[in-house]
Amino acid sequence: MELFGTAGIRGSATERVTPELALRVGRAAGRAALESDASAEFVVGRDGRTTGQGLAAAVEAGLLSAGADVTRVGVVPTPALAFASRGRRGVMLTASHNPPTDNGIKMFVDGQEYDRDLERDIETRVGADAPPTDWDDWGATGTSGVLDAYRDAIVEFAGQHGADLDGLSVAVDCGNGMSALGTPQVLRDLGARVVTLNGQIDGHFPGRESKPTPETLADLIAFVADGDFDFGIGHDGDADRIVIIDGDGEVVHEDTVIAMVAEHYVRVSDAEDPVVVTTPNASGRIDERVREAGGRVERVRLGALHEGIASARADGGDVVFAAEPWKHVHPSLGGWIDGVASAALVARLAAESGMAGLREPVTERPYRKVSVPCPDENKRAAMAALETSLPEAMAPESVDTEYGVRLEFADASWTLVRPSGTEPYIRVYSEADDVDALVDEVTAVVEGEVEAA
Repeated sequence: MELFGTAGIRGSATERVTPELALRVGRAAGRAALESDASAEFVVGRDGRTTGQGLAAAVEAGLLSAGADVTRVGVVPTPALAFASRGRRGVMLTASHNPPTDNGIKMFVDGQEYDRDLERDIETRVGADAPPTDWDDWGATGTSGVLDAYRDAIVEFAGQHGADLDGLSVAVDCGNGMSALGTPQVLRDLGARVVTLNGQIDGHFPGRESKPTPETLADLIAFVADGDFDFGIGHDGDADRIVIIDGDGEVVHEDTVIAMVAEHYVRVSDAEDPVVVTTPNASGRIDERVREAGGRVERVRLGALHEGIASARADGGDVVFAAEPWKHVHPSLGGWIDGVASAALVARLAAESGMAGLREPVTERPYRKVSVPCPDENKRAAMAALETSLPEAMAPESVDTEYGVRLEFADASWTLVRPSGTEPYIRVYSEADDVDALVDEVTAVVEGEVEAA
């Protein structure tokens, strides 16, 4: 049974992530925790989706019937639930940026998402469908508020970077999601003037689709461009993603945002070996800025930043930042992805240097992503062949085959070829001054190997 994707369990609340599944996942998680600890406590939170209350109740029933104790923290951003899970475990009912018909389950331990081993253990236990524990061993419930402590922690964290926000003007599109309980309050506490769009929590997402894209953020883009704002921020449904809009209403590329923040963290670090962890599809502009600041970049598969952090630390590196497009981990704050913290940090850096000043050192080459059709059963053979044929055809400066095939060239251009985990495609990501020519050359090799597979 495969339940977990790159970010927890997600799907239709009536067909996949049902109360029945939530009960079994809760019981499996409770049993697993109790086998590793003499006692187990879980914090349980949810986003504003209409199905969240029922699913939270089902998860709670599963945890309690396994013998675990439960503390309800109510409707909170996912990073606030992660914050609350420090020193214990946590379950968040959220489908992040998925449509309102969906819901999902994310699991945390001591502020970090469950790794693959823990997820596989839960899957095995769910498949076994164990009965409840003895009646007199069931857990107990309680309630606790976490939002004030979480927001205070973000304010304290951000205050160590950049400059005061007095006079800074920011527009925040909360998308009717959970950032409405985090980002506006934090930025105001830091001194900014904040105007919110779609700031009412509503599980139907009436203001716009939950996933923040240039298309769904059209109102925010126009609002910033027509108004007197230093920049704008867009979030997804559970506040782990962030999109930055500059003062002219232009979307700042997600890899440029990572590059700006990564360079800052490396420059202010006093570590001997400052490391930034990112993913194979992330731009070479990140590597350029990190190297310039005196650090190095390590890459890990999509959806596994916490694993990359652990691996880099095991190798002796001091991880100062970890990010994949739109999602950032701030290790000096904690081990979770946090869009509210990113909003506060970027605001402080923009107050110090201006958004244009932050972007100016970053070389933004043209970027393209294409999908080459490939049946699922042919992906393995095609990718195995591409590990040899693609470098032979392209003559790169370096080759990395750990997470697909990534080629880097002497002119700082790069390409990544990797199989989709959910659709019948092989993805091609490329960045170069002449990106169309690079994409055409790479795609031709990929299509040849798909045909031969």
